[in-house]
Amino acid sequence: MNARLHGFGCALPERVVPNAELAARLGCTEEWIESVCGIRERRWADADTGVVELGAAAAEDCMSRTGVAASQIGMLMLASGSARPGFPAPGAELAHRLGLGTTPVLDLPMASAGGLFGMVLASKLAETYGDILVVAAEKMSTVIEAHPLDQNSAILFGDGAGAALVSTRPGGREILHTAIHSDGQFRNDLAYDTASALKMNGLTVIMQATRKLPAVIREVLEQAKLTPAEIGTFLVHQANQNLLTRVAKSLDVPAERVFSNIARYGNTSSASLLIAAAEWDRQSPSAGPVVFAAFGAGLHWGALLAR
Repeated sequence: MNARLHGFGCALPERVVPNAELAARLGCTEEWIESVCGIRERRWADADTGVVELGAAAAEDCMSRTGVAASQIGMLMLASGSARPGFPAPGAELAHRLGLGTTPVLDLPMASAGGLFGMVLASKLAETYGDILVVAAEKMSTVIEAHPLDQNSAILFGDGAGAALVSTRPGGREILHTAIHSDGQFRNDLAYDTASALKMNGLTVIMQATRKLPAVIREVLEQAKLTPAEIGTFLVHQANQNLLTRVAKSLDVPAERVFSNIARYGNTSSASLLIAAAEWDRQSPSAGPVVFAAFGAGLHWGALLAR
């Protein structure tokens, strides 16, 4: 029996950081920031709010919207590329905060693609573990402000969390096909180790993402004998508006079919896909096929087709 996506949740900090605030610190203009990435503002969490707090709020939102109690959760996954280093990883604290008792937890220390990888893994494990709660939470502002601001990366990132409930029980959207890939030869082109500032070779990253995202989307569509034109919505990691536009062009679909909220939230790394899914889901979308896709550091990338 194929697993199903039963709903989503999200949480975003209250503090809004507009382009004007960053432009003043970086010595550039707010118009330049928007022109290079499509972002007008992002959310940054306060000092007392971290990955666990954001993740808990998104998880509770998802459980409330899907009508699932903590006692029903059979497994928790937490994806984060910005969580503090060391052990235990933050999934255990999140599970305790949610009152999950001895429910098993998997931490996915992945930037940008973690939410998608979590959904794919959950789709394979749901037959054994039942309702699986996938959470992706990021506090990228900590990564950005830990070192002198870099104009090329500081403008991009925001904080937030998203969640999805995956289960084999009836209802929701059936997960039809999935594909995930990794390629370590480009691992140093997008990397962060806390000892130094985030490293991003923008040209390589955008080139690889522009190639790999459309390719993996076509991979899952071909398994279902569908064309991009038959997909109502493409939910893609919100990395950069220019990337979203390129994906639409490569798939030969109207730009509006690639959901975008990056102008308001920036790039929230692994959380972005699930935040986008939560907002899209609240718009009462049609029951037609939808594609989820993400690309991130590693390099890791993948896609999931649901209906």
